[in-house]
Amino acid sequence: MPGSPGAQARTATPGERVGPTPSPTVAADVRFAEGMIPHHRQALEMTSMVEARTTTAPIRAFARQIAAAQTPEIKAMTAWLGELGRSVPAGHQHVQGAAYGMATQEELNALRAARGAAFDRLFLQLMTRHHEGAVKMAGEQLADGRDQRMRLMAKDVYSGQSIEIARMRQVLESLPA
Repeated sequence: MPGSPGAQARTATPGERVGPTPSPTVAADVRFAEGMIPHHRQALEMTSMVEARTTTAPIRAFARQIAAAQTPEIKAMTAWLGELGRSVPAGHQHVQGAAYGMATQEELNALRAARGAAFDRLFLQLMTRHHEGAVKMAGEQLADGRDQRMRLMAKDVYSGQSIEIARMRQVLESLPA
């Protein structure tokens, strides 16, 4: 173990750690990962519809950006849950989905059926609400969670999706009526 500057180092005792002890994982950390994985999956489902349904450049850019951010986040949270011995939620349903901006099956079907300007408008409306739900989930994690990796993930979700919400609202306002 290093000593103070200029002092001799010493041998650590069994179990002694260098630096701060990591914060313990709490239920809020697990809830965040188990809720955010299906939440992100639904966002990826919505972005997968973009290429075939619109030529609007900002919508296509949002889809690429969302997929680029959320795909690795799903992988990281999946691995983290695996380290805890927890199973990964299947699909994109989570217990309180409506409270966190999740699209209903009817809304997803309407999005699948839409094309052009109608698709653009519905995509932005649904994705903005979806992002607002993710920001809410991230805020809950930051308030109650303790695991450093999940807190860092929540900070990224909170900041990144807050910025995307503002940008999506601007594009929505600029669309023809």
